[in-house]
Amino acid sequence: MVDDYYGIADLKYIAAGAAILASGGGGSYLDAVNIIKEFEATGWSGAIHVQEYDGATNCCVLAMMGSPDAAANMTLSDVNHSIANTISTFQQAAGFVLSCVIPVEIGAINTIVPFLAAAQADNSISWVVDGDGAGRAVPELPQTSYGGSLNLSVSPGSLANNAGTLTAIQSATLKAGSAAQIEALAGGITSAFGSFAGIALWPSNISNQYALSGNYIKNTVSQTRALGQFLLTAKTPPPTAIVARKIADLTDRAAAPVLTNFYITAITQSTTSGSLDAGIIRLDNSPDQSKSTETHYLYNLNENLIMYSSLGSAPNIIAPDSICYYSESNGLGFSNATNDLALYFNSETGKSTGSTVSVIKVNAASTLCKTPGVVASFAGLLRNIGYAGALPYPQELESGI
Repeated sequence: MVDDYYGIADLKYIAAGAAILASGGGGSYLDAVNIIKEFEATGWSGAIHVQEYDGATNCCVLAMMGSPDAAANMTLSDVNHSIANTISTFQQAAGFVLSCVIPVEIGAINTIVPFLAAAQADNSISWVVDGDGAGRAVPELPQTSYGGSLNLSVSPGSLANNAGTLTAIQSATLKAGSAAQIEALAGGITSAFGSFAGIALWPSNISNQYALSGNYIKNTVSQTRALGQFLLTAKTPPPTAIVARKIADLTDRAAAPVLTNFYITAITQSTTSGSLDAGIIRLDNSPDQSKSTETHYLYNLNENLIMYSSLGSAPNIIAPDSICYYSESNGLGFSNATNDLALYFNSETGKSTGSTVSVIKVNAASTLCKTPGVVASFAGLLRNIGYAGALPYPQELESGI
């Protein structure tokens, strides 16, 4: 079992790598950068233990839930209070004390949340599991390897707000038989809290024989860190093709550029009642729509789900494959959060800023696609935005056929 210790620099690398691998979701990259800066300014200089799950330690999935736009300008205080309130609520409901936590997904915010939890002095969490439930960010809980497990129960699931005083804390503990049911309940509660909340769920302890084992995607945190280190230490922004090759080498998942140096020329975005940001991104091969000879439309629900070309009859990329953003203008990835997109599209003028955008397709993790219910769950999301065609992975894979 390979283990490591991560400090402030590693969190910066994780955020940068996740800004690409998250497929447009997982939280704002700019928010993550600012949160890490705040964390660094506290003077913390420790190191957080990272390793694969040992199958013998009390654990749960820990994340922030909600709309990145509604949570714009999220601070370290917001995250720390949400984490502390959520962990306290969860431990009371689950009846055991946590010793480690695992990210729900890969995302600039949601991959660093467990590390911030482990850094807090007022809990017993001492390490973070090197893995997650998707190898990308996902719109909803059922699109994870945790959600399709036959032996890892989603309940109890606890949510809490970011209140800093006992009298202002709002929390809820949910019990249901499936991730889809928890998702439906949690979305409304998150909206009531103010469109974001901490969430802890999928307990793993002796009562279920530490059932997280075998139900997560291994090594995705260390892969994300390595990608971020590659980007942040490069002397000049690497070409898109080189970044795609690096992703493939790190993840053992096929990755290839689909668009290189296009421009965002239009954005339609709104927040749903379930605290998800739904939108359409237009990409052209010219910053001026009138001069463009090639146009693509990317549909997202927090995360990127499907991309079409104006010149083609079939989609360019379909979830669960990842539709990853990268910019050769600055050598970084980004999310669909409004503050991230502002670097590439000026909402006041309605025009591209002139910064280029590339899109990299990364094949979905095989563990994710083989998890019962996951492909069908992605298919349901795609139907909701108007696509009922074939998916890149046949749903019969879910039963192991």
